[in-house]
Amino acid sequence: MNTKHKKIVVIGPESTGKSSLCKRLAEHYKTIWVEEYAREYLLKNGKEYSFADLIKIAQGQLELEEKAVKKLEETSSSLLIIDTDMYVMKVWSEFVFNACDNTILNEIVHRQYDLYLLCKPDILWVQDELREYPDEQTRHKLFHYYKDAMVNQKVPWVEIDGDYDQRFDKAIKAIHAII
Repeated sequence: MNTKHKKIVVIGPESTGKSSLCKRLAEHYKTIWVEEYAREYLLKNGKEYSFADLIKIAQGQLELEEKAVKKLEETSSSLLIIDTDMYVMKVWSEFVFNACDNTILNEIVHRQYDLYLLCKPDILWVQDELREYPDEQTRHKLFHYYKDAMVNQKVPWVEIDGDYDQRFDKAIKAIHAII
């Protein structure tokens, strides 16, 4: 990948505005964004999933990211916005199955990103056919799993909270600090 490109990853519990933020950031910066592969996979294969499915979902997410990197290199954009990465897969795997496959852990070690935007569960829960954890206690517990992951790694990260406009403004400020 061309070193002039910056990879921004948006993570956090479900229904915290990640996809909306990614889309808005991509529009603002006139760039592309990588959608969350898990949604596509679960809509196609059903809401019930196994530990082995998480590896397939992780691989699908990585493939989407690689395709986006190649597409980005054909444009003049310098940013790639990514909705979900292997930390999300790790948290999801450990929360649901109390284990995480080494494939996911190895990808965490080898992948390079420039900034994480950690979305806080302080906006209203929006139900859809795939979401699993609407209760506040679980949402906050998951948020702390993500925050622990961020604290224990070296890539800069910013907590994103507030309403949708405040989230967008905080994300813009964080991105401007690294570009």
